[in-house]
Amino acid sequence: MADDRIRLIVGLGNPGPQYELTRHNVGFWLADRLAAQEGCAFRADSKLHGTLCRLTLSGRDVRVLKPSTFMNRSGQSVAATARYFSIAPEEILIAHDELDLPPGSVRLKQGGGHAGHNGLRDTIQQLGSRDFWRLRIGIGHPGDKSQVVGYVLNRPTRDEGALIVDAVDEAERSLAEIVTGGFQRAMNRLHGPAR
Repeated sequence: MADDRIRLIVGLGNPGPQYELTRHNVGFWLADRLAAQEGCAFRADSKLHGTLCRLTLSGRDVRVLKPSTFMNRSGQSVAATARYFSIAPEEILIAHDELDLPPGSVRLKQGGGHAGHNGLRDTIQQLGSRDFWRLRIGIGHPGDKSQVVGYVLNRPTRDEGALIVDAVDEAERSLAEIVTGGFQRAMNRLHGPAR
């Protein structure tokens, strides 16, 4: 039975040093930042198709996952981990890059479609649910759909990178609230005052 909290935080990205600093890997950036902040070491787990660490955040037991599959197969790792630990979709928070938000912005939402994001598409398919939470970290859009693949698989400019790092910092600060079920408070803070 799902609780009103988060038990699994997933950072989406591609494995390997050539992808480490790319826009598509901002989910990994957040996972790494959280693990380092909490003194948690990632350990590879082949049956879960990823690397995992376990930590206590705001008094809650939370697992942090980085899929070792490539982005297009992220759901294989997310679903295997959710099944293994009996974690419901609504107890999962997935941090990912978001083309439709400018660099420096972060948004929290539950459910919805994949908006062309292959990691989300595979996760929805593998979980059989859209009910997981998403922490959307803005990377901006190249302006033309044909340029998206090259854009996400390259490093941001220095100025964009600084904004994205600020957004990752803000996302990390929000996690202590999110894992305890303070979703609306986190959304109010991340999204700013209603217009």
